[in-house]
Amino acid sequence: MSKSFGDILRALRFEHKLTQPELAKILNVSKSTISTWENNLCEPVLSNLIAIAKYFKVELDYLAGLID
Repeated sequence: MSKSFGDILRALRFEHKLTQPELAKILNVSKSTISTWENNLCEPVLSNLIAIAKYFKVELDYLAGLID
C-alpha cells in the first residue's frame, strides 16, 4: 500500500525540520492549506506540486506515492 500525498508531505516537512507555517511561507500558501494537504482533505494544484518537488528535491512520482 502506497503512502498518501499528505503522509509524504508531512514526512518531508518533518525531515527538513519545518513547521506548517514555515512551509506555507516558502510555498506562498496559507498554513491551513498545508494542513488540508497533510490531512488529505484536498490535493495541491500542479503548480504547487512542482514547487514542493523543487523545494524538497524529489520527483513528482515520489509525491504521488508511485515510487519510493
